[in-house]
Amino acid sequence: MSALFTAFLASAIRTATPLGLAALGEVVVERAGVINISLEGVILCGAFGALIGSTHAGVIGGFLSAIVCGVAMASLFAWFVVRLRADQIVTGTALTILATGVTGTLYRALYGAAGAALSIPTSRPRAVPGLSLIPVVGVGFFDQPAVTYAFYLSIFLLWWWMYRTLPGLGLRAVGESPGAARAAGIRIARVRTLSLLFGGAMGGLAGGTLVLAQAGTFAEGMSAGRGFIAIAIVVLGRWHPVGVALAALVFGAASAVQYLLQAAGLGLPYQIFLALPYVLTLFALAGVAGRTRAPAALAKVDDA
Repeated sequence: MSALFTAFLASAIRTATPLGLAALGEVVVERAGVINISLEGVILCGAFGALIGSTHAGVIGGFLSAIVCGVAMASLFAWFVVRLRADQIVTGTALTILATGVTGTLYRALYGAAGAALSIPTSRPRAVPGLSLIPVVGVGFFDQPAVTYAFYLSIFLLWWWMYRTLPGLGLRAVGESPGAARAAGIRIARVRTLSLLFGGAMGGLAGGTLVLAQAGTFAEGMSAGRGFIAIAIVVLGRWHPVGVALAALVFGAASAVQYLLQAAGLGLPYQIFLALPYVLTLFALAGVAGRTRAPAALAKVDDA
């Protein structure tokens, strides 16, 4: 029973890592008063960038390429939303469709109908000495790829930056009261643009994690709604880094449960298990409806 729980916990954390990375980036974006609906496309571009980068420069090159592609996608979103004051929802939806089409077209052009084989370098689990020996939970938490430890660290660093530094206070002021922030000398457009670039970097890293620490290859549309789930995780986490990390773990556990149920051979259609994380998203959002308060200026870029 202990071995089963350990395997389940390890799978849950492994699955939660890309969701958590993308959601932490989105926390910063939404705290600045912007909602990046194109996060799904950012993750997908990051995944494709990881494939290209790892093919030519190994695992580190793959992650760097994923971040660059995520930032490039976020830059495009920032140009339309912050600079041109375009509608955030429409722009994000259009860019997600664009990312799906572009990555699919380039993938087929570069790798042909057969696609990419499982031959790219990947990030292997690395046990943390001492911590990985903790009974029951040690292996689950501390025998993971390096990017998972980066996720752990980013939770603390983001919390500290948002709630213990003046730039973090400025970010939250922009999301709550742009007028007051402007009166204090804060450049609204600059804060929102930098926030979107950070969110793009984290979303790209999430896509890179899918390829380099999980699947070991790229598939068209492999983001599979993770960008939208990450946005829901931000709401469930109440726009707080620690809450977001816990919510990501819950969704990671939901995905891990579907793998266990499929392995149990219950004879049910596999689509039921695949739908579990998305059904959980709907129920969770319904459960917090009216109980959470979003940043007051969220989605109101006209104040920039």
